Amino acid sequence: MTLRPIPLLCLAFFSLAHAESDYLTYTCDDGTRFEVAFSADSDGRPQANVRFGGREFTLPQVIAASGASYRSGDVALHTKEEKALFTDGKSRLRSCLQADAKPSAAQPAAPSAFVDIGGSIAWNANAPLPADAVLIIRVQDTARADAPALTLAEQRLTPAGNPLPIPFRVTVDRDLIGKNAQVTVTARIERKGKLLFINDTIHRALVDGQPRHVDLQLKEVGKPPTR
Repeated sequence: MTLRPIPLLCLAFFSLAHAESDYLTYTCDDGTRFEVAFSADSDGRPQANVRFGGREFTLPQVIAASGASYRSGDVALHTKEEKALFTDGKSRLRSCLQADAKPSAAQPAAPSAFVDIGGSIAWNANAPLPADAVLIIRVQDTARADAPALTLAEQRLTPAGNPLPIPFRVTVDRDLIGKNAQVTVTARIERKGKLLFINDTIHRALVDGQPRHVDLQLKEVGKPPTR
């Protein structure tokens, strides 16, 4: 019996169908969706292939405290269990869930792998902010008295032209929060590395392990005292 070679077009079709089946779909808190397939590069290093908004990204795996993290420039993905954090480098960090993830009826739900810390930020200014000003929000562990604060998560927003107060939500990996952690929120506004506004009081973000709403009022740097 003579074996006939399979046409290249058929091979390509089978390969594509297999690749499509490897993609997982995630739905995010802002209503967007992305797809990701996990693979390895030519040297065997893990990577994530992400499809989002008509674009495709290949993100090499990077070191993570828990779960798995992938990053290329400002595009980043962190997965843990059925949840994920994703940013395309153009908008805020999204909290996402696998589209087909379902809670198990046989076991109680496990504690969330992430904790969301939210609130609002406002400031008083005599003039509008420059268009290139950046609002930087950091969730930090300040428990270590003789060491710098440990940044657990960071979010950057463009505040110019937005009504005050500006709402925010930062998602933190619970495994980064130590037993004796003092989790606080700090915010600042910078322009080209120059500090314009900053908060000057301590705002605790967790009370008894539970997140609390945090409202920050920033102070203008270098402004003369009011007489």
